[in-house]
This record gives sequence, C-alpha cells and structure tokens, in this order.
Amino acid sequence: MFAAYWNEQARLFPLAATAEGDNRYNDQFPNDQTQAFRDQLRVFYQTYQTRLRKTDRQALNAQDQTSCDILDYDLANKLAGLQQPVWMLPITQSNSLTNTLGLYGSGQGTQPFQTVQDYDNWLERVGHFPAWADSAIANFRRGMRAGVVLPRALVVKIIPQLESFVVTDPAKSLFNGPLTKFPAAFSAADRGRLTAAYQQTIRTQLVPAYTRLAQFLKTEYLPQARNSSGIGAVPGGPAMYAYAVHNWTTTARTPAQLSQTGLAEVKRLRAEMEKIKTQVGFPDDLPAFFKFLNTDPRFTPYHTQAEVLAGSAAIQARLAPHLPKLFGQVPRTGLEVRPTEAFRAAAASPQYTAGTSDGTRPGIFYVPILDATTFNTVTGPAMEGVFLHEAIPGHHYQRSLQQENTRLPAFRRFARYSAFSEGWGLYCESLGKELGLYTDPYQQMGALMLDIHRAIRLVTDVGLHTGAMTREQAIQYMLDNEALSEQFATAEIERYMANPGQALSYKAGQLKIRELRARYEQQLGKKFNLRAFHDELLAGGSMPLAVLEKTMNAWAARQR
Repeated sequence: MFAAYWNEQARLFPLAATAEGDNRYNDQFPNDQTQAFRDQLRVFYQTYQTRLRKTDRQALNAQDQTSCDILDYDLANKLAGLQQPVWMLPITQSNSLTNTLGLYGSGQGTQPFQTVQDYDNWLERVGHFPAWADSAIANFRRGMRAGVVLPRALVVKIIPQLESFVVTDPAKSLFNGPLTKFPAAFSAADRGRLTAAYQQTIRTQLVPAYTRLAQFLKTEYLPQARNSSGIGAVPGGPAMYAYAVHNWTTTARTPAQLSQTGLAEVKRLRAEMEKIKTQVGFPDDLPAFFKFLNTDPRFTPYHTQAEVLAGSAAIQARLAPHLPKLFGQVPRTGLEVRPTEAFRAAAASPQYTAGTSDGTRPGIFYVPILDATTFNTVTGPAMEGVFLHEAIPGHHYQRSLQQENTRLPAFRRFARYSAFSEGWGLYCESLGKELGLYTDPYQQMGALMLDIHRAIRLVTDVGLHTGAMTREQAIQYMLDNEALSEQFATAEIERYMANPGQALSYKAGQLKIRELRARYEQQLGKKFNLRAFHDELLAGGSMPLAVLEKTMNAWAARQR
C-alpha cells in the first residue's frame, strides 16, 4: 500500500518526482490549477485513507505503525487543505511555479539534461506551461470575484519577476541554458534540431505565457488587490489561517498561544543580547548596537562573490572535525555552495535544495549575493549560524540521510514537514559551540539574532494574519528587535504575508526538539548519548511533531 501510494503520488506530482530523482515522469506537467485536478486529488486521498484505516495497526511492527501514523496524519491534513480556497491565489512573489519552472529549465536545477531524451522530455513538459498559466489567470479572476485576492504590496513584487522571463532574443532566456551545455556525445543533427525547437518554444510559448501573466497582474489584478496585510481579511480568511497554523506547526496550538511564546522568546533573547553587548564593551543601547553591527566595516570584509563563497567553505572546514562527536550517521550525498541565480536573488533568502537519493546530484546551499561588498558576516546570510541551519548539519544532513534511508517507505524518504525540518535547522544553529564555531562574541550575537528572528516570526505572522498588525507595524517590530536592514525586514514580512503560517514552523519545531533533548538528559542521566539522540531523531525522517515525540519516547525507554 505504501509503495502504491507513493507511485500514484509521483504520477500526480511529476515535477516533485523529478526533484526527488524519480525520472519516470520528466516529460509530464499536469495542470494543477483545474477543478478536475483537485477532484482527482480528493478521490486519491480518500481512497488511501479508507484503505489505511481498515489496516490492523496492532498487527504491524513498530516501524510500520509509525509509517501508518504519518500517512494517516498526512491524508487527513491534505483533505482538509483541499477545502481551503488557496487555489484562488496561484502565484506569490516567494512561492510560485513560474519561478520554479525557471530553475527546472535553466539546466542548473533538478531537471536532467544528459541525453537527447532528457532534452525532448523538457520540451514536452514545458509545452504544457501556457495552459497552466491561462488556468492560473482564471483562478485569479475567480478570487477577484470572491474577494480572495493578494495584498497590493505583493503583487507589485510578482510583476517584475514575471517580466524578467520576457525576452526578445531566445538566447538571452534562462530557458536557453541547456543549449549552452550540450553533452559532447550529441550529434550535429540533434544539436541543430533541439536548438531550433528550444528557441521556438521560448519565442512562441514561454515568452507569450509569461507576458500574459505579467500584463494580467499589472492591468487587471493590481487595481483590485487589497490594502490589508493578512489572510484573515479575506472572506473565509480566519478558517484559512487556522488550517495554515495547524498545517505548518503540526500541533494543536492556537495563534494566541504561539504569539505569547514568541513574545516570551523575544524577551529572553534580548536579555542574552544585552550580555554580549556588555561583553564586547559597547556603551550604548541595543538599537545602537544593531546599527553598529550593520554599518561597521569590519563586518563587511568581502569584495567579490568568490570571497563570499570561500567564507562558507571556511566555516565548513572549521566544523568538520567536530561532527563525529555529535553524529554517527553521515550522508553520502555531497554538498555544493552556489550563489543564488540573479533572476531571483533580490527576493531570496539563503536556501538549501536537496540532492538526489543516489548521491548523483549534490545538495546545494544557495547564497543570495547581490553585492559582495555589502555582505555582512554577522547580520547577513554568510554567518556561521546560517551555514549550520541550511547546510551542515542542518538541512543537508536531515534531508540527505532521510532520502538515503532505503529502509523507509518512499513516501517517508521524501516527506516534508516544515515543523520538523525547519525546527531541526533552527536547533542546529544552537550546536555552534559544540561544533567549534561561535568562538567570536560577534558570531554568538549573530546566532542570537537568528534565533530572535524566528521568535519575531511567531509575533508578526500571527499579528499579520489575525489583523493585529499591519505590514508596516510588523516591519517596524522586526527592526526594533534585531539588526537588519529595512529592505530585508520588508522582504521577510512580505514573505509571511504570502505564505500564512509557514514562519511559525521554525520555533515550533526547535522548541519541541529542545524539550525532548532536555527531557531525556534528565531521565537518562549518564545513559544519555547526544550522538545517539541525533541519529535517532534523523533516522525516521521528517514527520509530524506528535509522531516524533511518540517515537523518541520509545527510543528513550529502550535506553533505560
């Protein structure tokens, strides 16, 4: 049943299958913007939910019981999600297939371009994009009639992203990338045919589709976009947010409870920052210290993009000798650090993209570098804490070990629960001293700022989407409590506006992992082994936090 479920899911979501290294459907691109597709998903989920709940759970071994618990949670959650009208908001500035498609088709992403068939697969796949784009426009129009529309502040960010794909010369298109990297074995005839076909597709299908989307948003949608900031302001918005909170945190905690946790964490972390400020002898208050960290030249030592990337490599070299103390299991998949592509760097945060489960494609840590000379090593995306979170041992260890674990059913090897994965990444930031980092008080300050940033997310995400905060108030709250630029704070707040609830997952997961570690340290005493704790935590892959607690409690019982 697990295998059948996974195979059918891969067929329904072929782009995701490609990203996970499953190349069976590399030529397919179903139009997920249609009601027919949503109806198909509903039947699919209900069918497997019925089959699963007829299973005698007690007759299964512990691993299969955990798998059943995860799948049952997942199916119920997805069915609840289909009841939400989020399909009326098909594109945002931070989460859109229009941008993702560029990564697939650039020749630098997850879509393979090794054989002639690979090149033909992409032509077939991308040929379905115009129909997707037209359906997305139709869904936007449905949202306009229902009052379910995006905030104006987000729409103005989407339009230039779409326009960046509109070129008059196909050779200047991001989708031309594969033509510059033909494998040597390709014949002259294949090169000629593919070049002509790709350029025609760019000129006659892709550019017109992106043009239609951009023009629609600019002329028809933007005048009807809303001035409010949170999803709670649209019809049905409070229910949409309640679902989003549960979906992203995998807990039953209410928005009010999460906001209170955020306020308490902000207070705690500000006190820790005061200690660092005193330690380094800074005489003024925290806001002045934040300004100092953002403007003092010692924290912007780089001149070139290559130097920024070398800085990440140096962090990796410093922590590598300490990893065996905390981790017994090490992924086979390699890690590569790359600058974020120019077309999306302005709106991007540091980001990890998993490699393939067989290790043939490495995991990639993307670092947005707009201007190397302003790249701050304490308050910017080059700090040690960011590497711990996005790369090693954060997302790279978690995602790679999960995918490589063939003892798990496929649906678990590739599962993504943000509260687990982002909670793990944030927890890893706290391991800096144990991994030979944070030897400098300013890097310790950087780690505190990363932590408070996630605490602030609890306050601002809830504030935005319940109507307690406007976009401007949320930006100011962020600027008042951490050292970052107004540009970055604005991009962050607008990201939360575009993806309600996602920002809550980091702290929800981190606090649960810290709670479990403290509990077992107390229960087990000298029997507690931190390396074994980490290995067990990662062994089962990403899962809802309630299921994680159950499995880890069973592990602790075995240690006793």
